[in-house]
This record gives sequence, structure tokens and C-alpha cells, in this order.
Amino acid sequence: MTEDESNSDGLIKRQTTGEDRVRMIARQLTEPQTVNWIASQADWSHEPTKRVLDRLVTDGILHRDETGAHTTYYPDYRRQAMQEAMRLRDSGHTVEELTERLADMKTQIRDWEDEFSVESPNQLRGTLTDKSLDVDEEDRRREIAHEWEHLQRRIQVVGFAIREWDFLAPIAESAEASS
Repeated sequence: MTEDESNSDGLIKRQTTGEDRVRMIARQLTEPQTVNWIASQADWSHEPTKRVLDRLVTDGILHRDETGAHTTYYPDYRRQAMQEAMRLRDSGHTVEELTERLADMKTQIRDWEDEFSVESPNQLRGTLTDKSLDVDEEDRRREIAHEWEHLQRRIQVVGFAIREWDFLAPIAESAEASS
């Protein structure tokens, strides 16, 4: 960790409460995590972290999964997608710009499908068993598979924002359009 990163981490800790940090971490989750993991990331103790997470579950912001060996918490992905679609709508981009961005993402995925003769990120990961690949190529393919999954999620959100462009308009804009 560089000195700047260390100073930045210290500043964040001094200017936020443990609860604030838990809430920030919880809202950024992309996969289920345990209380211990979240507490560690928030640099806060277990019990107060658990209380905050339980309140977030009660408020419908997080979900709790108790089916595995450890209880995990994960965000409401629908809520995250809706908020992201609203941010896209409010970003100042036009629907045409978002449509172009959507086309670019789909083209990138088609290019990977053609380059590697696969149809999914997991099929691309399956090519890592090829003994003729060097370490750099293996790393590249893992990175592309990860990016591919990210683009698939983005395509869904951007596509939703485009389809629901009028519905997602800010209230003031909707009122002006109907008058």
C-alpha cells in the first residue's frame, strides 16, 4: 500500500462511522459475503456489523442466505439494476448514445466468441486447460472471461434503461412532457 492509499484509508476511517463503512461495503457487494468479511472490509467489529446488516435486511436493501455453511449477505440485485438504470437515464447521455454503447458491448462479446470459438465466459475459461497456452495468455483469457461477464450484466442494465427510457425520466421531465 502506498503512503497516499494509507492516508486515504485513514481519512475515510476518521470521517465515517463504522456503520457508514458497513453500509458502503454492503451496497457495493457483487457476490454474497459473510459478516466477518464485511466487518473486515469496513474495519469494524463483528457484532455491530451484524446488527447493521440485519437492519439492511429488514429494510429490504440486503438479503440474507442461511443455507450454506456460513450466513452470507448480498444486495437486492434488482434494486441495484434499477438504480443503475436511473443513473444512466439521469447521466445526460441520450438514448441514442446508450444504444450505441449497447451495440459496442455486444460487438465486443461477438469478437471474443469469434476469436476463441466459444459462446460463453465459462467456455473461455475451459480453454485454459490447453497446455500450449503460456501464462500471459492464460491470464488474458481469465481477464476477458471476467470482463465478458461484466459486459453481460451491463448489457442487461443498459438495455433496460433504453427500453424504459420514458418511464425512468425524472419526475420534472415527465411532468413537462405531459403538459
